[in-house]
Amino acid sequence: MNSRKIKVRTVDLTKNFNLNRKETITAVRKMNLEAASGEVLGILGPNGAGKTTALRMISTILKPTSGTAIVNGHDVKAEPLEVRQSIGYLATEMGLYGRLTPRETLTFFARINGLEEDLIEPRMEKVFDILDMNEFEGRRVTNLSTGMKQKLSLARSIIHDPEILFFDEPTQGLDLMTSKTVMDYIEEFKKEGKTIILSTHIMHVAEKLCDKIAILFEGEIKAFGEISGLLKRNDQESLESLFFKVAEEGRN
Repeated sequence: MNSRKIKVRTVDLTKNFNLNRKETITAVRKMNLEAASGEVLGILGPNGAGKTTALRMISTILKPTSGTAIVNGHDVKAEPLEVRQSIGYLATEMGLYGRLTPRETLTFFARINGLEEDLIEPRMEKVFDILDMNEFEGRRVTNLSTGMKQKLSLARSIIHDPEILFFDEPTQGLDLMTSKTVMDYIEEFKKEGKTIILSTHIMHVAEKLCDKIAILFEGEIKAFGEISGLLKRNDQESLESLFFKVAEEGRN
C-alpha cells in the first residue's frame, strides 16, 4: 500500500501569453499531474515546451490563466503566501547579488522566508556542511566559480528547509563533477521525504533521479506516469526512445 501523501497537484493548469491585441500563445495547456512526498517528478521536453512556465505557475511566480495547482494543501491562486512558505525554487537564472558573500546571501533569504532568527545560524551551518561550502562562505559572490554559485543557489532554495522543491534545469551549464554533485543532493532530499519537481531535457538526469515523468510538447502533456510503467506500455527499453516515440506521435 502506498502511504505517500500527494503534495503537489495541478488541475487543468493553463497559461496564455498575449503577443499583441489579437494574438495569444498557449505556453501550457490543461496540465494535470501530481507528485507525492519522497518522490521526484521530472517534467521533460525540448526547449520552449513550457517546462519553466509550468514550474513558475506551480510556485506562484506566474499566475495561471485558468486552472490551478494545489501545493501542500494550498491553492496557488487563493493562497500564494502559504504556498511560498513551504517551497524552495532553484531557477535557471541564479539571481545572486555579486557584492554579498554566501553567508550574507543565506542570512537574507532565511529571513525573507520567515525562518526564526535563532534558527538561522544553526540551519546555515548545516547547509554549508551539506553542500561543502565552508571554504568559500566568506567570499563575495562575484568571485565565485559557476559551480560555487550553483551550490549557493541550491543553498538559497533549501535554507528554510522546505517540504517541496522545484528545480528548473538543475544541471544546465555545469561541468560533469558539479552536475553529479547536484544530482547526489537531489537524491538525498528525496530520502528525507521531500517532494521534488524538476524540469530537464537531459534524459540521463531524468532516468537517474525521477520516479515519475511528464513528457511535455508545445505546452501539452503527452505522457505521464511512473517510468517503468510508461516504458512497458509503450514497448520501449529506454527513456530516450520513449521520449522520441512520444514526440513522433505528437507530431502526427
